[in-house]
Amino acid sequence: MRLLVVDDEVRLATSIARALRAEGFDVDIVHDGNDAMWQAGQVDYAAIILDIMLPGRNGFAVCRDLRAEGNTTPILMLTAKDGEYDEAEALDTGADDYLRKPFSLVVLLARIRALLRRGPATSVDALEVGELRLDRGQLSATWRDGEPTTLTPREFAVLEHLTRHAPDVVSKQGLIDAVWGYDFAGDPNIAEVYVGYLRRKLGRDVIRTVRHVGYQVDGRPDTTTESTSDGADG
Repeated sequence: MRLLVVDDEVRLATSIARALRAEGFDVDIVHDGNDAMWQAGQVDYAAIILDIMLPGRNGFAVCRDLRAEGNTTPILMLTAKDGEYDEAEALDTGADDYLRKPFSLVVLLARIRALLRRGPATSVDALEVGELRLDRGQLSATWRDGEPTTLTPREFAVLEHLTRHAPDVVSKQGLIDAVWGYDFAGDPNIAEVYVGYLRRKLGRDVIRTVRHVGYQVDGRPDTTTESTSDGADG
């Protein structure tokens, strides 16, 4: 699962990210409210840790604007300010939880795990396109009238991103940026590797490769035409 940490205190943001990565999360960091808006619009994050006092756009505005755009990602708000009015404003603008600085990383991790169990407040765990159904709670995918297939977290993240953008075609680089992060420096063929894993588990037609463009999920398990090749040029 990929999380976004938004805090202008570089050392604190780095410390939070290190703790989250130690728990197995993938983490992106930004230090500005405007950058947070852009980043949250590009990547399907499992949760956002958001400071209130930010340059560019404060945390209240970021949270409010994300909700206005229909973004339902769980948000944990952080602040050095003390007072019930700040907490009330954070919740009123759409935050799911609130934590005052200084805080224990143990408590922060527990709050994040609780948010992830709860999931998006205004969303549902099931995502459907055509005859394909994804279940975030179970990390599974099911063809209509079929049995659920359990996926690894990374496999699910790949399929979920493609499904959320269906029927649009997602470029290979766009898929890598969303699932592995913009700072991913590994083999770019990793996207093809995971598409291969998903095809072996769910059938070759679960993901179409549009030559020189990218990948597409259209929710049809019985595609009879193959307009594609195994590789995609990002």
